[in-house]
Amino acid sequence: MTTTAPPVAAAPEAAATGLPARRRAGRRAAPGSTRLTPTAGVGLGVALIWFSALALLPLIAVLVETSTGGWPVFWSTITNAQTAAALRLTITQALGVTAVNIVMGTLIAWVLVRDRFPGKRALEVLIDIPFALPTIVAGLVLLTLYGPNSPLGVNVANTRAAVFLAFLFVTLPFVVRTVQPVLAELDKSVEEAAASLGASPFTTFRRIILPALTPAIAAGAALSFARGISEYGSLVLLSGNLPMRTEVTSVRILSYLENGDQAAAAAVASVLLVVSLLVIVALDVLQRRVVRRG
Repeated sequence: MTTTAPPVAAAPEAAATGLPARRRAGRRAAPGSTRLTPTAGVGLGVALIWFSALALLPLIAVLVETSTGGWPVFWSTITNAQTAAALRLTITQALGVTAVNIVMGTLIAWVLVRDRFPGKRALEVLIDIPFALPTIVAGLVLLTLYGPNSPLGVNVANTRAAVFLAFLFVTLPFVVRTVQPVLAELDKSVEEAAASLGASPFTTFRRIILPALTPAIAAGAALSFARGISEYGSLVLLSGNLPMRTEVTSVRILSYLENGDQAAAAAVASVLLVVSLLVIVALDVLQRRVVRRG
């Protein structure tokens, strides 16, 4: 009687040779994996070099300049009463203006996209005026309209309201121009379907429209806040730059530079940099949660 031995040795050999092959095949066919083409690689390299030269290196230079003075200089600078007052004023006013822009900017974008009315084209042009005006010209315009000789009878010169008004003027277009194109691309049939199923206008806005607009609103809010805390020209004439009252951080930084104290100026700039980064991250997290719940 003859017996045939099972191919015991062949199995390990097949496993030894076949498993890596399957793994290699799996790596080649992994879903979502992409490989840059030579043209895309060159474009990515150029973009990174350009970004580094214009943004990354200057930011690193600010942090390096801050570190040269050491922790004692940094702490004494930001805890200085005048500097701390300027930081509080700038950050709180920028946050308040950003909140107003989120509401009013979205409302203006809605009106421009969904409604038709006489003068709509003129309003489209007027919204972009803060983009076109040099900031010092904007400051002169604001001083003329809301200064001591105001034709409107409104004088807010040398007050905190002047800072808020200047921030509001220069940051108005950001939310409008980021929300407007997204709103124009929304499919109205989805809103009509929700209404046909019994959803109220508020529910339709909260569950369908708002999640779609949230990324654009967050982007516009981040730009608005960043522009606000860095503004100088539009408020320098109207606010009066009064220490402990209407002086903002941009004016404070300029004062440090004029006195030859670059380390202190860099310390204040680094605080603004960190605050801007935190606000941008917070807005990004918030918009992701709103979109997920929507």
